[in-house]
Amino acid sequence: MASNLNPNWAQLLETLKSNGSKKYFSKHSQRSDGATETTVLGKRKERSNENSEAVKPNPLVPTSSDCSLTDAVAMDCEMVGVSSLGNKSALGRVTLVNKWGNVIYDEYVRPLEHVVDFRTKISGIRPRDLKKAKKFNVVQKKVAELIKGRILVGHALHNDLKALLLSHLKKDIRDTSEYTPFLKEGRSRSLKNLASQFLDVEIQNGEHCPIQDARAAMLLYQKNRKQWEHSIKDFIRLKEKQKKRKHKKKSKHGESENVVASSQRNCKLRDGCPFCNHGNSVECRIDMKNLIGEASCRICQESFSTTVTALTEPIDIYSEWIDECELVNYYEEDGK
Repeated sequence: MASNLNPNWAQLLETLKSNGSKKYFSKHSQRSDGATETTVLGKRKERSNENSEAVKPNPLVPTSSDCSLTDAVAMDCEMVGVSSLGNKSALGRVTLVNKWGNVIYDEYVRPLEHVVDFRTKISGIRPRDLKKAKKFNVVQKKVAELIKGRILVGHALHNDLKALLLSHLKKDIRDTSEYTPFLKEGRSRSLKNLASQFLDVEIQNGEHCPIQDARAAMLLYQKNRKQWEHSIKDFIRLKEKQKKRKHKKKSKHGESENVVASSQRNCKLRDGCPFCNHGNSVECRIDMKNLIGEASCRICQESFSTTVTALTEPIDIYSEWIDECELVNYYEEDGK
């Protein structure tokens, strides 16, 4: 039969016999000089292994399927623009995740005012998303139920709470924009920056995902939980000292002497500024509509803001400012 083979086939058979067929199918073949020659197939296999080793697991992917309501929850909101110019923010979407990073609530919200700017490049919200969105008061009530009595984690939570028209106990707030070890030269850093440095993960590359952002904030908290909770206990102890000192001051001078004016929830305090120490320079403003209180010095322009309730008095805002300053000094002296 060999004589009937096509000359080309006959030549190929001779070549295979002379070179040895294993050379074409083995991963490596021995050369005459003792070196190992790698075949094309071998290179592809090695490259595949290199790629598999280069892929890093995403730390924001939950490691548990537990979707229960935990003692700590993280929240993130996305805003849309309302008012005639679209420069006023209104709630467009709210997301809550539990301590494992699993979603426990995620809803689009229909703002009370007409939406002028959906801010899609940042918010990721489109007109179609709000067509069947839930009413604001329905979402507000549900979120209030979910966060009540729990540790609330997030980034710049005052903005989210303001959009929801809700307040939360300061002792139960864990804000990654305010945690001292996360600050840079005393200033807040973006969540994107914190995630990149402390979690080695990139977020917010384009449209923001509130689920991803809430998970990043929660993971930052969980990784620093022990130290963070210790600092909160220190803060509470300082707060108790401040209360005792404030009560002594009130009993000695009378509350009316501390506050010089105020039916408009706008007043000046006789106490000095914690930064420049000028007396009679601190003014307090309480905005009950947005539940925001602010203390500022008209001399050095330093200021402090916090959330308030219907029972908050100007002296409470000032005392909280002093507490924050003492807490910062405490960490600096302690080298934390």
